[in-house]
Amino acid sequence: MSAAWPIIPLGEFLTERRETPSDIDVLSGKTRIVDKVSFNDGRIHIRQSQNTKTGMILVRPGDILVSGINAAKGAIAIHDPEASEALAATIHYGAYQADEERAQPKFLWWLLRSNLFRDLLATHVPGGIKTELKSTRLLPIPVPLPPIDEQRRIVAQIETLAAKITEARNLRLSALDELAVLSVKSRDVILGSVVPSGMLGAVLTCAPRNGWSPVCNKGEHGTPVLTLSAVTGWRFNKNAYKRTNLPTRPDAHYWVEEGDLLITRSNTPELVGHAAIHSGSPTPCIFPDLMMKLSLNKHAADTRFVWYWLQSTVVRDYIKRSAKGTSPTMKKISQPIVEAIPFPVNLSVDQQTEIVSKLDVLQERLNAARALQLETSAELDALLPTILDRAFKGEL
Repeated sequence: MSAAWPIIPLGEFLTERRETPSDIDVLSGKTRIVDKVSFNDGRIHIRQSQNTKTGMILVRPGDILVSGINAAKGAIAIHDPEASEALAATIHYGAYQADEERAQPKFLWWLLRSNLFRDLLATHVPGGIKTELKSTRLLPIPVPLPPIDEQRRIVAQIETLAAKITEARNLRLSALDELAVLSVKSRDVILGSVVPSGMLGAVLTCAPRNGWSPVCNKGEHGTPVLTLSAVTGWRFNKNAYKRTNLPTRPDAHYWVEEGDLLITRSNTPELVGHAAIHSGSPTPCIFPDLMMKLSLNKHAADTRFVWYWLQSTVVRDYIKRSAKGTSPTMKKISQPIVEAIPFPVNLSVDQQTEIVSKLDVLQERLNAARALQLETSAELDALLPTILDRAFKGEL
């Protein structure tokens, strides 16, 4: 904190609003209810339902809304000063009005969402950041308060830099989207010369079979059971599992081992049919009922080629056409649908392996580009907290 700024308790310029909304206004929808406040940007989200069993507080336009439970995570907002109506929030929030001759609300909003304030919480609140932050705990906390003109200057600086960070983040997201499109197009160029002359069932040693979904518990012991996210996104996630303490049979069909190819049989239209190759961990491991294991004839099909082939536009279009289900958000593929997936049965394993080598090189380049983008994302995420730290030390 800048030594030149006075340190003043929040309660000297911040007053808790102790009003409650009209029950009629809440039930009628005139006074909408806060659902949550985003951690990352402090934005207020409104509930769809007006029903509530919890006591409510009133939040007037311009009020600073502080989540008593998640303030330390950034759940602090300003209700739009230009709004025509007040909002209602549960008693787990607090609404505060700033003395704007001494403290600019936007300055306080940035300050209360900074690492400096998190440190102050840990120092001045009994129980630290895990304690629900009621007004009796919040308002005595001493914070740096520069002159009002300096507050305005600091806010202008922060918001200029924050806008540039947002622009850079949007460009990064666009680059990731372009990488995803490039990945699909590049893969289809390599696979474009391959003609599906038969069906996948011709290279399977047995029909695909669902796994088993036993009741799982939250304990650290028991047998790992994969979840759908283990194969979602075409990469095997070794950490996506739960555990069951139910007895198992060593000779059961539901065990999965390193190198096994798994495919989801139920998910959203975009995710159903995603597949991944088991990496060998965890082991032993059970695959669930919402997946099928594809047992490939190694003399007729290379596992990695089949994995790449399942990602091709030819197969994805087939899956989207063939998946069944009355719900528009959840579709299923059956054993016959999987067996009938178009497949180049006349392509030898050696030819498949040659194509896999080309696809692997492509994938390595795309992974390197994606890793660079993710590294940039981490740097961007760390940039705003650094800017806030400098701002409230008087260095901005």
